[in-house]
Amino acid sequence: MNKIEKYSFGEIVINGKAYIRDLIIYPDKIKESWWRKEGHSLSIEDIKEVFEYRPEILIIGTGYSGVMDVPENVIKEIEKKGIKVEVYLTKDAVKKFNEYVGKGKKVVCALHLTC
Repeated sequence: MNKIEKYSFGEIVINGKAYIRDLIIYPDKIKESWWRKEGHSLSIEDIKEVFEYRPEILIIGTGYSGVMDVPENVIKEIEKKGIKVEVYLTKDAVKKFNEYVGKGKKVVCALHLTC
C-alpha cells in the first residue's frame, strides 16, 4: 500500500523514495513522469488509465499554488464513470489520499508537483 510521507514544491516522497515529476499514485503502483497533453490543463485523455483501475475516488492535486486547471466537463466525465472526484492544492490532496488509504478506500491520486 502506497503512503505519501512528504510533499514540498517539486518533490514528493512515497514509501521512502523521492519523486520530482508529476505522477499518478495507485494503492499498489506509481506511474512516474505523468504528463498532460496540455501541460497545465487536465483532459480525459490524461487519465484514461485510471478508469481501467476503477477507483472509488480520484483525487487531483492541482499544484503547489493550484495552477493546473481541472475543467468542469472533465470532472463530470469522470463522475459519469462512477468515480468520485476531489480536487485540491497538492499539499491537501496528499493529506486526503493518506486519509482515504488509511480507511481502506480504493483511491487514486493524480498530482502536479510544481506551480
